[in-house]
Amino acid sequence: MLKIAVLYPELLGTYGDGGNALVLSSRARQRGIEAQVTAVSLDDEIPSADILLLGGGEDGPQRQATFALAKNGALAQRVNNGAILLAVCAGFQIIGTSYEVEGGLHVDGLDLIEAVTTRGEKRRVGNLLTRVGERWLVGFENHGGETQLGDDEVGLGVVSVGAGNAKRAASGDVVDGVRRGRIYGTYAHGPVLAQNPWFADELLSAALGYQLEPLASVADELHRERVSAVGGVEASSLNY
Repeated sequence: MLKIAVLYPELLGTYGDGGNALVLSSRARQRGIEAQVTAVSLDDEIPSADILLLGGGEDGPQRQATFALAKNGALAQRVNNGAILLAVCAGFQIIGTSYEVEGGLHVDGLDLIEAVTTRGEKRRVGNLLTRVGERWLVGFENHGGETQLGDDEVGLGVVSVGAGNAKRAASGDVVDGVRRGRIYGTYAHGPVLAQNPWFADELLSAALGYQLEPLASVADELHRERVSAVGGVEASSLNY
C-alpha cells in the first residue's frame, strides 16, 4: 500500500496543490499499485506515509502551518525515516531556514534545507518553465518571495521562463526550487504533477524504491503542448 499524505490542506490549499495527491494515486493505481490518500489537518498527527505533500497558501496560514510543524518535529522525522517530501511555494519556503512575510516579519522555517526567503520588490506571477536534467517542468508561479539557496543546496532545475527562486544559486544559475535527497521543492503550481506526469512518476519511483515502467496517457501530450506554448520548445522534440 502506497501511502500519500496531504499536510494541512485547510491552510495550504489556496492554489489547488492538493491535486498532486490525486495525480500520484491515479498513476499508481493504473499500474496496479494500491494507494491511499490521507488529508492531515492541523490537529492531526503526521502519519507514517511514503509521500508527504505541502502546498501553497497565504502569509497567515503559512505561519500557522510552520508553527504547527515546528512544534513536534514530526515532518523532519518522517523525511529522515525515508518519506518523499514535495513542497510547493509556501511549503517550499516553510522547509527552509527562514522566510519573510508582508510587513517585514521574518519567520523561522523548519531548516530541512538551507534557504532564506525575503520579500521581492514585485510579485512574480506567470508561467514557469524549468529545465530539470533532460526534461522540462512547466507550471504557474504566484509568489512575492525571493529564495536564496545555501551554497551546498542544488536547485530542482534551471529556469528558462519565469522567475523561480529569483536568486542565483551557487552554480550561478537562476533556479527553481530545491532537490536534496528525498526532498523536492518548487514554486510551480498547476498542480505541478498534473502538468508534468514524468515528475509524478519520478516521485512514485523514489517512494517505491524501483523504476516504474512508462505509462502512456493524454497527460504526456498535454505536457508537450504546454511546454511548447510556454517556452517555444518543439513538441516533437519531447520524446522522453
